[in-house]
Amino acid sequence: MRQARKIRILIADDHQVVREGLTAMLNRQPDLEVIAAVSDGASAVESFCRNLPDLALMDLRMPGLPGLEAIQVIRQRNSEARLVVLTTFEGDEDIYRALRAGARGYLLKDSSLQDMLDCIRAVHAGGSWLPTKVAAKLANRLTSSDLSRRELEVLNLMVGGKSNKEIGEILQITEGTVKVHVNHILDKLGVSGRTAASVAAVERGIVHPS
Repeated sequence: MRQARKIRILIADDHQVVREGLTAMLNRQPDLEVIAAVSDGASAVESFCRNLPDLALMDLRMPGLPGLEAIQVIRQRNSEARLVVLTTFEGDEDIYRALRAGARGYLLKDSSLQDMLDCIRAVHAGGSWLPTKVAAKLANRLTSSDLSRRELEVLNLMVGGKSNKEIGEILQITEGTVKVHVNHILDKLGVSGRTAASVAAVERGIVHPS
């Protein structure tokens, strides 16, 4: 009997030990084969387009082109691409942005091997896969109000420790306008102060401090 073709996988992660560990684990499965492992987003795009894997495991934080942007580029070039995020970031905004960009699965790096295998096989079969914790966070995100582009700019500067006056000078708006944006941000994040807003923004993945 002819043996079924293996699921061909691309791994994109900037940590060598992660790439090597995943490659070893997945290659032990009779139906899986890692065909390439790269360390940055630009290489992930190039390798995906050149090798046309059945599925890619993508980290979100990589040097150069971030994983989220790499997912967007790959999906623009191949609308049928099957992409799974594998990351340490579990903020609801990280999850929301990744799925909106075109990822069909979202795994945390502390997931069990069985969860990873279930996810890979489900996504390869044309489905989607989210662990319960991730699905719950996504549901919470979908019920919250989106921040406007200007509010995101203000929030990024707040996280960076800028005062209202400094934010106004940087964005070339009045301090009074900044205060209005800050109040809207606090309301949408459901917090009562600037410090709480900054903490929530980082924990949820709305802002990633450099």
